[in-house]
Amino acid sequence: MPDAISIQERLYPNLPCFGCGHANPRGLRLRSYPSGDGVVAAFVPWPEHDNGLGHLNGGIIATVLDCHSAAAVTHRADENGWPPLPGAALPYVTAGLDVRYLRPAPLREPVDLRAFVTDESEAQMTATAELLWDDKVRASATALWKRWRPR
Repeated sequence: MPDAISIQERLYPNLPCFGCGHANPRGLRLRSYPSGDGVVAAFVPWPEHDNGLGHLNGGIIATVLDCHSAAAVTHRADENGWPPLPGAALPYVTAGLDVRYLRPAPLREPVDLRAFVTDESEAQMTATAELLWDDKVRASATALWKRWRPR
């Protein structure tokens, strides 16, 4: 899917987010795509993402899980006709992220990401995201997203 336009590029191309913003030349620029009832992505860690022990850093893992769950939520919001409210760059913002680290993730090989919305309303959504390598879940997250209502 590298030639396809990602959810991030389609729905928020000018976002400077470190994890998923394509307007941030120094960011991770995550690219997520619809798949079945969720979204998928591949992520290739950088050597700088080392946790000091030769594995992928937990903070980077949390970032990609948060941003990949954002793709699931914004994609669902788009499908439901819930665009960003006036003055908001996104329809929802992270209100909570519970990350579970289950196994070490590799530093020098691509990892797979998948996410799907588990609960939704116009006011808030919950999404589950997973980071996999070698067909095993290495980390998972439950993310709570609330409607961004600029004040």
